[in-house]
Amino acid sequence: ALLIMKATVIATFFGVFLTCTYTAKEATKKTKKAKLYVPQIDCDVKAGKIINPEFIAKCPPGCQDVKYRVYGTDIYASFSSVCNAAIHSGVIDNTGGKILVQKVAGHSGYRGSFSNGVRSLSLPRWRESFLVSEGKPRKGVTYPTTLEYSSSKNTAVKSGNVNVPTGDAVRKEHQTTPVPTPATQMATTTPTPTTTTTDPSTTVPQPATTPAAARTTAAAAKTRPGPHRVRDMAFSGTSTSASNRNILRHNTGVQRQEPVATFQRAAGSPAHLAMETDSWKTGLSLFDTGFNSKEELNPKPLEPISQGNQNCKVDLSFLMDGSWSIGKRRFQLQKRFLGNVAQALGIGSAGPLMGIVQYGDDPSTEFNLNTYANSKDLRNAIEKIQQKGGLSNVGKALSFVNKNFFLDANGNRGGAPNVVVVMVDGWPTDRVEEASRLARESGINIFFVTVEAAAQSEKQNVIEPNFVDKAVCRTSGFYSINVPSWFSLHKVVQPLVKRVCDTERLACSKTCLNSADIGFVIDGSSSVGTGNFRTVLQFVANISKEFEISDTDTRIGAVQYTYEQRLEFSFDKHSTKQDVLNAIKRISYWSGGTSTGAAISYASEQLFSKSKPNKRKIMILITDGRSYDDVSLPAMAAHQNGVIAYSIGVAWAAPDELEAIASDPAKEHSFFVDEFDNLYRYVNQLIQNICTEFNSQPRN
Repeated sequence: ALLIMKATVIATFFGVFLTCTYTAKEATKKTKKAKLYVPQIDCDVKAGKIINPEFIAKCPPGCQDVKYRVYGTDIYASFSSVCNAAIHSGVIDNTGGKILVQKVAGHSGYRGSFSNGVRSLSLPRWRESFLVSEGKPRKGVTYPTTLEYSSSKNTAVKSGNVNVPTGDAVRKEHQTTPVPTPATQMATTTPTPTTTTTDPSTTVPQPATTPAAARTTAAAAKTRPGPHRVRDMAFSGTSTSASNRNILRHNTGVQRQEPVATFQRAAGSPAHLAMETDSWKTGLSLFDTGFNSKEELNPKPLEPISQGNQNCKVDLSFLMDGSWSIGKRRFQLQKRFLGNVAQALGIGSAGPLMGIVQYGDDPSTEFNLNTYANSKDLRNAIEKIQQKGGLSNVGKALSFVNKNFFLDANGNRGGAPNVVVVMVDGWPTDRVEEASRLARESGINIFFVTVEAAAQSEKQNVIEPNFVDKAVCRTSGFYSINVPSWFSLHKVVQPLVKRVCDTERLACSKTCLNSADIGFVIDGSSSVGTGNFRTVLQFVANISKEFEISDTDTRIGAVQYTYEQRLEFSFDKHSTKQDVLNAIKRISYWSGGTSTGAAISYASEQLFSKSKPNKRKIMILITDGRSYDDVSLPAMAAHQNGVIAYSIGVAWAAPDELEAIASDPAKEHSFFVDEFDNLYRYVNQLIQNICTEFNSQPRN
């Protein structure tokens, strides 16, 4: 009996042991499976559509395709296909696989290249970038098993007595500074928001400044010291005259060296207040930040979202002059003018959207395009703007708008023209020509409204004479309005609105016909012959005359080659279409051998290395035979430097060389004709391909 009892105990113990072991193994298996699960993404998914700042994903086979575009090398614009970028970087091949993606800040330029069978494109700038590496998790980081996409809808999660928005409203707040959740921390589904204001693009628009911030701004404005009152006293006399304004400009520098330098955005500026009110630290409740709960949680309701004037769909930024030279009363007149413009425009989601940047020493955004969705709320917000003071640095303000204002996050709609209206009292205190050129080349239409221009005795103080003509893209008067006095500013409300809304005449926007540096590389070898060479020049002229040619629009250059190379004319040589056509006609036939590879290298050095920033570099090479030297390496170097190459072969041209010269995909960038007289047939096709490729590029 004792033996039987012992045997029973041992059997029971052994059974329990086996059961526990089996349960533990199963639990371990489940845990491992959970850790190893990786979400799959499609070939066409772009990094910008995924909200997660860092994630591991699995790419399917077959993503190596030209329709999945990639922008950049090593660091890619978030507009790129994630999986094709991984193939380009060499992390995976066309069979697919796991990849690790990390979001990083946007770059001012992305270099295209050909790598691992993928041709990536160049891009001037983009708001966000990403890196791709082998799909191995980093130590201490927990990766999501489900990816969050930017198209997800807004929901609300209750946290205590405060409704905390989730979805896009919160995620967009975190998009620029995300951190993956460490494995040691408790995982949460709702990130801690940095502000209680939701994204205006997904909810009813809210004012840019909270009631508390508005009160602080007003209080700071009341305590501003002496010089502000001095200017108002000057204005009450004869300050509308140009001479008083000139005195104020000269005194500005002296006054800023005195202790009254609190005019700088120290305590009263909206940017400073935004920094204070947005610093909602983890662990603090809403009531620890000093906000009034009733005001913050129950704001005064805004007007409903308006469709607006659908005949005037533009994205509009006003650069508001906040310099001390304008004086307090004229600053109020400027605000009244902007309010009247907002009313006349008919602000709405399907019509014009309007934001304001105030400039002085430095520019700052008062509110963005998506902050207000109807004219009434916009006018009320304009009335609350406080004067910044300082100099009239218009050039710096234009650079700021070009880089920071017309972004998707700020309400830029892409399909609407970007327009900037610059308000200037007198004249700028810095140079505007270069900043204006770069803004125009980014597709921004610039208007100037100048008030009380410099008198004859004051012109010696103007830093950049004729600054308006240098800033706008056309000097016909369409893009500039001069008003003799701030008191007559109301008379130009309707004329300005009419011009801004005339989208057919907004000629400064970047298009496929006005935004390139086009370099023709022309075969002048003996096999071409004099008669055929004239036919080639006619082909070059027929292409050139289809573009908008000027020193700020498309520019044309030309190189002729045999064994040697000759620069016929550079990009900056001719600034009108007629001058370019005359220069093409004057090119003389050279005759000699055919060294196409050397000609490509020469064009890269003598033409495209001197191309303007933000210009698309396009090379159009015409040849009638096989080259005596290698063309693939010079062509690859040109592609890596952002040159888009088109090759046109005639008669005995080698198809394999034409494809090597052409950018990818070769079938859209290379053409062949059997004789010179048939070249004319490809003029329209070539221009169509140039424009198709341009229109596929992201606007930013």
